[in-house]
Amino acid sequence: MAALRHVILFRLHEGADADRAVALLRSFQPPGTTKWIIERSVDERKGVVIVEDATFESEAALDAFRVSEDHAEAVAFMKENADWLVGDWWE
Repeated sequence: MAALRHVILFRLHEGADADRAVALLRSFQPPGTTKWIIERSVDERKGVVIVEDATFESEAALDAFRVSEDHAEAVAFMKENADWLVGDWWE
């Protein structure tokens, strides 16, 4: 069965609280995920980057997460503190 990979690279704005960003993203693991990894990149040549690496069981699980309160809270925080790129693909 195919799994939907969902990877986000958050580049924090200068002065943003990286520990708070990591703690917020780690505070939940969405239902329908088989993997949920949140890590701070060790390479900070381009600034502080937080990596969200998730695998969802289905597109429906990802869609449900996107409308959840946890996702809304993370988006609100990151809008003020980061820019990001998202990659989604089927494995």
